[in-house]
Amino acid sequence: MAYTTINKSTDYFNTKTWTGNGSTQTISGIGFQPDLVWYKNRSVSHGHRWQDSVRGVGNVVYSNATQGQDTGITNMITAYNSDGYALGADVGSNGSGSNYGSWNWKANGQGSANTDGSINTTYTSANTTAGFSIVKYTGTGSNATVGHGLGVAPKMIIAKRLTDAESWGVYHIANGTNKYMKLDETESAQTATSVWNDTAPTSSVFYLGTSGLCNGSGKDMIAYCFAEKTGYSKFGSYTGNGNVDGPFVYTGFKPAFVLLKESSGTDNWILMDNKRLGYNPRNEVLFPNLNNTEQAHDRIDLLSNGFKMNNDDGSINQSGQTYIYMAFGQSLVGSNNVPCTAR
Repeated sequence: MAYTTINKSTDYFNTKTWTGNGSTQTISGIGFQPDLVWYKNRSVSHGHRWQDSVRGVGNVVYSNATQGQDTGITNMITAYNSDGYALGADVGSNGSGSNYGSWNWKANGQGSANTDGSINTTYTSANTTAGFSIVKYTGTGSNATVGHGLGVAPKMIIAKRLTDAESWGVYHIANGTNKYMKLDETESAQTATSVWNDTAPTSSVFYLGTSGLCNGSGKDMIAYCFAEKTGYSKFGSYTGNGNVDGPFVYTGFKPAFVLLKESSGTDNWILMDNKRLGYNPRNEVLFPNLNNTEQAHDRIDLLSNGFKMNNDDGSINQSGQTYIYMAFGQSLVGSNNVPCTAR
C-alpha cells in the first residue's frame, strides 16, 4: 500500500468545467488560487490555452500550435483569485453556450529568480509539496542548466519558446535523457542529445543542450516541471497488448487526470479526466495537439488504484507499442497517510 504526504489532492490539482455566457464570469470552486490553467472549449474547435501566474494574465500559449506567446490579451483569463479566476468574452474561453474544461495546478505565485543553474531564471515558482514548478528563463544556445526549485528531480518537463514560433519540447523519464517529444505533434519520441544534453535532471536543475527547441539563444522560455509524489502523481510507461482487455497501469491512487502518448508511434496525445462525463465506461477525450472538439470514446477506465485500457485503439493500446503517461490523483487518505482507494 502506498503512503502519501498529500492528504487532499484537490489542494494542488483540480479539474473544473463550466458553460460560457459570452460576457464575463468568475469561475470558482477550484479550491485554491491556480498558477497554471490549461483550458479548452469542448464544444467548438478552438485551441488549448495555457495561462499562468509567472507570465501574468494577458499572456497565452497554445499546446496545439507552434506560435509564440500571444500578449496583451484582455478577454481570456483576466484575473486569478483565491478559488479560481475571472474570464472575459473570448469564444475560446467563455463563448455563449459552449462547454469548457480546465486543468489547474498550484505552484507558488509568480515566484522569484533562481540561481541554481548556469542560467539564472527570471522566475521560478515552485510548490515542493506537490512537486510542481513553473520556470521562466532565457536560452543561451549553449549547454546549460536551469534551476527548477523542486528539491527532487522532475520526471516530466514541458517547455515552450515564447519569443517566436517553435514546438513544445517534452522530457519524460520513461523516454530517457537522449530523447524528446513534442506536445503539439504526433511524432514518436525522437533521439537527440542536443535537447536535454543527455543528462538526467537533479534535485536542483534540469539540463539543456544546444537545440533551439528549449534553449534558443536569446529566446524567452517557459517550462512546467513535474516531480512524482506518492499517492498524488505518477509518471511512467506501459506496453500495449492490442486487446480490448488492455493493460492495467498501477498508480497507487484513483486518477483524476491522465495524459498519455504513444512514444514509439505517431498517434495523438490523449487527455482524460474524471469531471467531464462523470465516470466509466465512457470518459470523454481531448487531444492536446489538436483544436478538435471533445470526443466520446470508451478507451480508458479510471479505477481506484490506477487506470486500465478497455479498447484496442492504437492511440492507447496498439500491440507491442510503448506509451508514456502522467497522472494526478484524487486519493482519500485514511490513518497514517495511507490512501483509501476503494470506490
